[in-house]
Amino acid sequence: MSTPLPSPVHPPLQGSARVLGTIALSLATFMNVLDSSIANVSLPAIAGDLGVSTNQGTWVITSFGVANAIALPLTGWLSQRFGQVRLFMTSVLLFVLASWLCGLAPNMTSLIAFRAIQGFVAGPMIPLSQGLLLSSYPPALAGLAMAMWAMTTLVAPVLGPLLGGWITDNIYWSWIFYINIPVGLLSAFLVWQVYHKRESVTRQLPIDGVGLGLLVLWVGALQIMLDKGKELDWFHSPEVVALGLVALVGFVFFIAWELTEEHPVVDLRLFKVRNFWSGTVAISIGYGLFFGNVVLLPLWLQQFMGYPSTDAGMLLAPVGLFAIILSPIVGKNVGKVDPRYMASFAFLVFALVLIMRSHFSTQADFGTIMLPTIVQGIGMAFFFIPLSFIILSGIAPEKIPAASGLSSFVRVVAGSFGTSIATTVWQDRAAMHHAQLAESVSQGNFAATQVLSGLNNAGLSSEQALAQVSRLVDQQAYMLAANDVFYASALIFLLLIPVVWLSRPKRGAGLGVTSASSDASAGAH
Repeated sequence: MSTPLPSPVHPPLQGSARVLGTIALSLATFMNVLDSSIANVSLPAIAGDLGVSTNQGTWVITSFGVANAIALPLTGWLSQRFGQVRLFMTSVLLFVLASWLCGLAPNMTSLIAFRAIQGFVAGPMIPLSQGLLLSSYPPALAGLAMAMWAMTTLVAPVLGPLLGGWITDNIYWSWIFYINIPVGLLSAFLVWQVYHKRESVTRQLPIDGVGLGLLVLWVGALQIMLDKGKELDWFHSPEVVALGLVALVGFVFFIAWELTEEHPVVDLRLFKVRNFWSGTVAISIGYGLFFGNVVLLPLWLQQFMGYPSTDAGMLLAPVGLFAIILSPIVGKNVGKVDPRYMASFAFLVFALVLIMRSHFSTQADFGTIMLPTIVQGIGMAFFFIPLSFIILSGIAPEKIPAASGLSSFVRVVAGSFGTSIATTVWQDRAAMHHAQLAESVSQGNFAATQVLSGLNNAGLSSEQALAQVSRLVDQQAYMLAANDVFYASALIFLLLIPVVWLSRPKRGAGLGVTSASSDASAGAH
C-alpha cells in the first residue's frame, strides 16, 4: 500500500550529501502538503474569477484529496516496479507540470481536472520521501530524521493559508500553483544528484486492475454525489440517485473482490485487527471533522464577515504553533504513556475549540476568532501521532507499510468527504435560519420597523433599506449555521473517545516514532 522501507544495501549518507538529501526531500514534502491547504482561503477568489459558486469551488479541494487517496495504495506496487528514486522524481516533475496547468486553467472544469491529476501524481511523494530519508540516516539517528521530516509537514499547513491569502490579495490566485514550479524543479534536481545511484531493487509484480478500477468507481461516484447533492436537491434528483447506486454497488463488489484477490490493491483483512480498525475509524472521522471545519471557517469569514484572504489566512495559521512545539515531545513519550489517554485529550481539545467557535457572533473580533485556532494546535499534536501508534500497534513488521497506506487512504478520503458534508450542512442550516429570521422581519415587528425607519432616515430608499436588512439577515443566518456545524462537530469528537478505548495498544512495543510518524505527518497533509 505504502512504500516498503529502502533496500539496506545502501549505506547511510554522510556530510553534505545527507544535508542536501534532507533539504531536497523536505522541499518536495513541503510543496505537497502546502498545496493541500494553500487553496482554502483562495476559494472565494477562484470561484468568483471563474464564474461559479463558492460551493462548486470546494471541488478544487475535494478533487485533490480524492485523487491523492486513490493513488496511495498504488505507491507500493509502483515503487517495486519502477524503483523508489525514479518514481519519486517522476512524481515531483509531474506535480510541477500539473501545478503549471492549474495556474493556466481557463475555467472551473479544467481546474478541477488538473487538481485531480495533481493530487494523483502527488500520492507517492509522502511515503517515498519518508523511505528515502530513513535510508539517508543511520538507525541511531532515525528518530532525528523523522522529527525533522514531521516538522516540515507541520510548518506547511501554517504557511499555506498565510501564503495563499497574501498571493490572492496582492498578486493573482494562479500564483498559488505557479510557486510550486521552482520549488519542485530544485527538489527534483537535488534528489537526482544525491540519490540516482541509490535506486531500490525492482521486480515484476501483478497489479490488481479490477480492484483499482472498482476503487476509483465507488470513491469517485460517492464524492461527486456529495458535491453535487446540494445543487440537485439530493435524492429528489435522478442523477444523485444514480451516483448513489453506482457508489453502493461499486463498494460492495470492491469489498468482495479485495477479500478474495491474492494480490489486493487494498488489504482489507487488516480490519480484523482491533487496534487497526478502532484507530483508523477514530483518526478518519476526526480528520474529516477537522478538515471540514478548516475549509468552512475561511469561507464564512470571507463571504459573510468581510475578511480579505490575507486576514483569513492569518486566522488559520496559528494552528501549527503548538503542534510544532509539542509534537516532538508527544513522539518521544508515545511509547511510555498510554496513547489512548493522549488521543482522548486531543478529542477533548478539539471539542473545546469547536464549542468556543459555536459561540461566535457577527460582532466577534480578530482575537476572539484566533484564540480557538491557537488552542487547536495543542489538539493536533496529541491527535495524529498517538492514533497512528494505536493503528500500527501489534501489526507484524512486514504488514506495517500496508497498514499505514490503508489507514492513510481511509483518512484522506474522509477528509474530502468531510469538506463536502460540512459545506452542505452549512448551506442547509443557513437556508433554515434565513427563513426563520425573514419571518420576523415584517411590518408588525417593532425591531424590524425601527431598523427600516432608521435606514430610511439615513437617506436610503425603501428598496435600499430592505436590501440592507436582507444582507444583515443573510449574515446572521450563515453565522448561526456555522455555529450549528461547529457544535455538532464538537459532539461527534466527544463520541469518538469511547472508540479509542476499544483498542488495546501494546505499551513500549517498540514501534517507534518512525512508523507512527508516517500517518502522523501525513495527517498534516
